[in-house]
Amino acid sequence: MSASPGILPCQEIEALVANGAITAATPFAPDQVQPASLDLRLGGRAWRVRASFLPGLGRTVATRLADVSMHQLDLSGGAVLEKGCVYIAEVQERLALPPGVSARANPPSSTGRVDVFVRLLTDHGPVFDDVQEGYSGPLYAEIAPQTFSVLVRSGTRLNQLRLKRGRPEISASVDVGVDLTGELAGFRARRHAGVVDLDKEDGHDPHDFWEPLEPRRGELLLDPGEFYILASKQPVEIPALEAAEMTPIDPSVGEFRVHYAGFFDPGFGTQEAGGVGSRGVLEVRSHETPFLLEDGQTVARLVYEPLTQRPTRLYGQDGSHYQRQGLKLSKHFKPW
Repeated sequence: MSASPGILPCQEIEALVANGAITAATPFAPDQVQPASLDLRLGGRAWRVRASFLPGLGRTVATRLADVSMHQLDLSGGAVLEKGCVYIAEVQERLALPPGVSARANPPSSTGRVDVFVRLLTDHGPVFDDVQEGYSGPLYAEIAPQTFSVLVRSGTRLNQLRLKRGRPEISASVDVGVDLTGELAGFRARRHAGVVDLDKEDGHDPHDFWEPLEPRRGELLLDPGEFYILASKQPVEIPALEAAEMTPIDPSVGEFRVHYAGFFDPGFGTQEAGGVGSRGVLEVRSHETPFLLEDGQTVARLVYEPLTQRPTRLYGQDGSHYQRQGLKLSKHFKPW
């Protein structure tokens, strides 16, 4: 295992699994370890809660659940999580991180593209998504569907974990603009659509859930409370020795949020992995006021960090829903 600071590649994540630093309630799936991240799976139970919360120092998630839980759901046979509600679910994976290793969680692209807000909770955690160095204990997911009610089960993958050794320096930061050209500028979610089964690929008619948006003079008016799928103006390329995270821009640039799901693994968009021309898909939600978005306007930022060593496989080499993507809905929907 490399001692240099950086994001851990797949072979180092697999070594942590082999050494018992990452365990799970059921055997790990063959495709669970990505080039620079680990997919997390829902456990058998979830709770509808009346409010989001952080356990804070000195308290466990289970202790706080007793204060805010409304009722329990059994996920073994599947359960619908209603939009507008907040749930806490067990995660099958458990951590016993070695000294110097920390982690950060983020929803995968498929989760973000259906507007499901997911954050990771740890015992004694003062913040969401960040796992402190050397953490030992269970993991929980806070799940808040925003636009569509969703069907999940034990084993459904709603977020992923990126593990890090030390404090690597940011190697690059690149502004990302939005593309509002072409015949189709993006998609807007329909407000009263049906349930999205998050384990069903190519299983939903996109016309039942989305309406297409035509560009007008290279502009798009974002309505407050609506959810949009757009694409980046520039191709995105993640070199083999780096990983990236798409982060929100400074609020002073515009009153909207972009990209709920921010991890890009090494190899995305690269020629070596067959992804030349890949665009970043942007999940966009306007806040309190309408906002007029213009073609090419900066809407997010890609932050690159080094890996500790080259991963033994790259994103898309074994097949992927999103390599070489342009404007694309999540894998749950048939092609438009």
